[in-house]
Amino acid sequence: MNVEQIGPYLWQIPRDAKRGMRVPGLILADAPLMAQIRRDTSLEQVANAATLPGIVKASFAMPDIHQGYGLPVGGVVATDAETGVVSPGGVGYDINCGVRLLRTNLAAGDVLPRLRELVDGLYQAIPAGVGSRGAVKLSAGDERRMVETGARWAVEHGFGEREDLLRIESNGCLAEADRDAVSPKAYERGKNQLGTLGSGNHFLEIQVVEEIYHEPAAAALGLFRDQVTVMIHTGSRGMGHQVCTDYLRRLEGALQKFGIWLPDRQLACAPLDSAEATEYLGAMRAAANFAFANR
Repeated sequence: MNVEQIGPYLWQIPRDAKRGMRVPGLILADAPLMAQIRRDTSLEQVANAATLPGIVKASFAMPDIHQGYGLPVGGVVATDAETGVVSPGGVGYDINCGVRLLRTNLAAGDVLPRLRELVDGLYQAIPAGVGSRGAVKLSAGDERRMVETGARWAVEHGFGEREDLLRIESNGCLAEADRDAVSPKAYERGKNQLGTLGSGNHFLEIQVVEEIYHEPAAAALGLFRDQVTVMIHTGSRGMGHQVCTDYLRRLEGALQKFGIWLPDRQLACAPLDSAEATEYLGAMRAAANFAFANR
C-alpha cells in the first residue's frame, strides 16, 4: 500500500492508490507506530473505506488502528447526511462497546491488604467470558422495553440512581431505537446477558488515581489522589453481535439493488434514505441501549 508521510504524525494514502477511492486515507501515527501498523491489513482497510459512497473529507485512522472487520479498529469515516451510506461492518459487531468509571471513597491503603479477597469476590460475582450469563433474567417484555429506554430501564429496576443518567453520554439512551427491527435471534442471545462482561478486551478493573493533572476537573468528578476506582468495559454482547450479523447479510444482498461496488463486502452498506438503512439504524440504536443498560 502506497503511504506518504505528510507531517510529523500524519500519513496519507493517496486517492489514486486504489481503484474506487473517493477520498484519501489519513493515518495519525509516529514512525514507530506506522512500522507496527504495516504488519497487518489495516492500511488496506483504510483504503477500502475510502470507496464508500458519500464519504467526506477522508478515511481516517487513529494511532491505535489494527485489523478489524471491514473498517480497521480505530478507523473513522463520515458520510454525507443526504447522499451517504451506513455500513454495519463500519459500526462493528460490538455495538456501543464502552467504559464507565465508578468512584469509591476508599484509598489505596484501605484496599491493598485485602486485594486478593476482593479480586476473588469480583470473579465469583461478575459473569465474564464467552457465553456468560447474568443474574438478571429478562422477560420478552422487559427486553423490548429495555432496548427502547437503555440505562433508564436499569435505574427503574433498582440498578442505579437517577443522577447516574445525567453522567452518561446521551443520558444512557439513543432515541429512535426500533425494537421491532431487532430479530428474535438477537433477543434470544441477549436475554440472559444483562450484567455480564463478555470476552475479548472487556474487563472490570480495580484502579488507583495516581496523578491529578487538572484539579478543577478532578474536583468536579469527585476524584482525589490515591483514590480507588472501578473501570467497567463492556457492550451489547450477543444482541449487538447478532444485529450486526443480521444486517450485514441483508445489506450485502442489497448491494446490487443500489448499484454499489465495494472492494470488500465486509463494508456492505445502504443509502441513508433506504428502508434497509432505516431499519438497521433502529436495530443498532436498540443494541446500543442494551449496552447502556448492561454497563
